[in-house]
Amino acid sequence: MTLPGRMLRGAVLITVLAALALPILAGLGLTLAASLGYLPAIGARTVSVQAFLMLFGLPGLGTSLWLTLVTGIGSTLLALIIAIVLLVRWPGAARLLPVLLATPHAALALGLAFLLSPSGWISRGLAPLLGWAQPPDVATVNDPMGLALIFGLLVKEVPFLLLMLLAAERQIPWRRHMALGQAMGHGPASVWIKIVVPQLYPLIRLPLFIVLAFALSVVDMAMILGPSHPPTLAVALTRWFNDPDPAMILPASAGAMLLVALTGGSIGLWMAAERAVARLGCLWLRRGGRGRGLGSTLAVPAAMGRFALLLGLCALLVLAVWSLAWRWPYPALLPDSWSLRGWMRADWAGPLVTTLQIALTTTALSLMLAIAWLEGEDRGHLPRARWATGLIVLPLLLPQIGFLYGLHALFLKLGICGCLWAVIWAQVLFVFPYVMLALSEPWRSLDPRHVRSAAALGAGPLRRLVAVKLPLLIAPVLASAALGIAVSVTQYLPTLFMGAGRVTTLTTEAVTLASGADRRVTAIYGLLLAVLPLCAYGLALRLPGLIFRNRRDMSPRHDT
Repeated sequence: MTLPGRMLRGAVLITVLAALALPILAGLGLTLAASLGYLPAIGARTVSVQAFLMLFGLPGLGTSLWLTLVTGIGSTLLALIIAIVLLVRWPGAARLLPVLLATPHAALALGLAFLLSPSGWISRGLAPLLGWAQPPDVATVNDPMGLALIFGLLVKEVPFLLLMLLAAERQIPWRRHMALGQAMGHGPASVWIKIVVPQLYPLIRLPLFIVLAFALSVVDMAMILGPSHPPTLAVALTRWFNDPDPAMILPASAGAMLLVALTGGSIGLWMAAERAVARLGCLWLRRGGRGRGLGSTLAVPAAMGRFALLLGLCALLVLAVWSLAWRWPYPALLPDSWSLRGWMRADWAGPLVTTLQIALTTTALSLMLAIAWLEGEDRGHLPRARWATGLIVLPLLLPQIGFLYGLHALFLKLGICGCLWAVIWAQVLFVFPYVMLALSEPWRSLDPRHVRSAAALGAGPLRRLVAVKLPLLIAPVLASAALGIAVSVTQYLPTLFMGAGRVTTLTTEAVTLASGADRRVTAIYGLLLAVLPLCAYGLALRLPGLIFRNRRDMSPRHDT
């Protein structure tokens, strides 16, 4: 291990600990203290369980807990099953992934609300067949069972898990297994379930837990699609933290700790279910059988997956239509008149500029930190550390509401809450893990002979990084940057808490407008939310080809 490499790695580690890990732990600690009744800012200095007693006495808490578990665990389980089935039954689904992955949660939820509502596009399409002259009196959005929220989470989670499965399948010889299994008389579905899936699942376990933690604690999608009275626990906590009565902070903090425990317990329950399923699977395998009838069983989740992904694309289309619609009476399938007056009246320019400023700055900081981390590994000849992965994914496994209030209180003490840099700092906590995870594998897979050749020619460490590594890795670096922008644009709670109502972005405005009466303005914000990440991904795909248009072997389109 070289001294410069050790120093660079140490500097990056100190930065990550001081700027990312410690604020999260401090926020978690302050929220825990408030949950135990210690919050000097409102005169509460006695440590007790009174806050938890207040929490359990609030009306609707039991229903909120039940809705959280049903929507969180149910959507994750369904998304896993559908993604596994789509991988083998619909290979063409991979073409739809970039658009759906790039679309922020709030934008997708708004589009789905316009599709699924009683006066939405689906209802308008069915109206001539069923003879409807006015929208049906059915709660298809914000329904008390949370079905619309489960469907919305499916549309967002299935593409992510499918992408993880596509990356995992490259690590196993699954085609050989399929050929051997079918040669022995087993049906394709039987080989897939019995042999291939048990090898794929461990490779996507961590992303699956991230999906589960997100589904249990999501706020923006739950506010748009989920039940309202009572809502899921994360939405209820957001309302309590923003209640005019400061005394509500104590039961809200207790609820935040309850959500953290609920998330940890759900992950533990999932791990216990894994062992049970593994034992049942072994018993099933010992019984023999070639499973030729399993193919028809997979048809239902495959159809659900196709419907969900295609409806996700329709959600983006309906946002564009509503943003340009002027007069659109029910049950007309398309507007009677079109106009740009909605765009001219809506005050979207300010939030758009703020969103871009935050996204670009957050992504740039996260990218520099990730490159410094990986370069420190290379210079120090260090192996990948498991604790480092745990440190990176910590904010993705914890519910945001569990530590953001405490972080908000810490920022208030430091006198930086309510400013743009406070929001940027809070968003880096969530952008950096995604940028780091996206860039680490391509970086570590780079052929070291390129760097050795540059060193043999006399290039120093900095020149090797700038002149060799970064040009060779320009495509994954830009893809990581596009992912960072997409993650930053989606951040609702960090902007809400750290901005203290003084920093408005497209996401905060879109969620606020979701319950309003003017669908045109809401659609404009939702469409802008969707367009920003799509533009970032489009540039990430096009720029490498433009930069290296005169260097065939450097072009990402060149097939060696």
